[in-house]
Amino acid sequence: MKNNFDINTLVRENVLKMKPYSSARDEFEGFDTTKMIFLDANENPYQTGVNRYPDPQQSSVKTVLAKQRNLQTNQILLGNGSDEVLDLLFRAFCEPKVDNIITLPPTYGMYGVLANINAVENREVLLSNDFQPEIEAILYAVDNDTKMIFLCSPNNPTGNSFSDKSIVTILQNFKGLVVIDEAYIDFSQKQSWLNELDEYPNLIITQTLSKAYGLAGIRLGICYASSEVISVLNKIKPPYNVNELTQKRALERLADKEKIQFEINSITIQREDLLKVLNEVKFVSKIYPTEANFVLIKVDDATKRYDELIAKGIVIRNRTTQALCENTLRLTIGTAEENKKLIDALFAIS
Repeated sequence: MKNNFDINTLVRENVLKMKPYSSARDEFEGFDTTKMIFLDANENPYQTGVNRYPDPQQSSVKTVLAKQRNLQTNQILLGNGSDEVLDLLFRAFCEPKVDNIITLPPTYGMYGVLANINAVENREVLLSNDFQPEIEAILYAVDNDTKMIFLCSPNNPTGNSFSDKSIVTILQNFKGLVVIDEAYIDFSQKQSWLNELDEYPNLIITQTLSKAYGLAGIRLGICYASSEVISVLNKIKPPYNVNELTQKRALERLADKEKIQFEINSITIQREDLLKVLNEVKFVSKIYPTEANFVLIKVDDATKRYDELIAKGIVIRNRTTQALCENTLRLTIGTAEENKKLIDALFAIS
């Protein structure tokens, strides 16, 4: 793969030829800006703390992430949530009404939504009954117009990780881009695929600060890939797609590694405690293995149980309409107090 992989063969022709927009703050680099007078971007000169445009390359945040992940800053792209990162992938590599992608239901719904928005065919290949990729079926679905395969691992809504063997087989046998969505990787015992970026130039990894880092409200998604892939995405991203407040809040949180790890450990402990108790709930017929901050359970009547929990002030997710997920509920792990209230409600409606 290394020797014959050329990213330019996958990029849309118009993107390959385009000249990216150059913002006012992109036009000079390497200067000490602390004493400069900025009269270039038609900003309001009066200080509000956010009267200036943010760093379009989010250099400070990328520097921290690169150090923590043992990568280079040119292997990182930041977006307004992971959804923007995913959308950029479609717009850079998928020709509307020509190309297709492959997704593996049940999985994160935005892959299909973004395919539809971008007029890209979404070829769905169902997971196996134990929620693992069906490799032969996936590779059979591939044709010359297949640009990306999306793997969510740990998977949403099932909670399980895909086998390393399956992922390697796809990486080695698919000539397009393999996107591994690792939104929940911090709750898993498995290692991130970040360590394999240099081995597989067609590998793209997305992560987020919304889950383990507790920053869903600031909308910061991360794409890790080869510098060549990141360069393509930088051509088409909006110039100031990550605002100043988001960048500052991300830096503050990333610096507090001990607190983040404490919260991750607390969530995983609460997860294990909840899994034990769920075995005693009469209407729960199956508890699926999980490596995320949620658990998927099969019940007698998902809609009925969802409504009963809502009536008790407990909001969960009814996944019964998803492929292979008939009569399932997805329970996010809360605090110890919240989980107790959930458990009490589950027993009350049994």
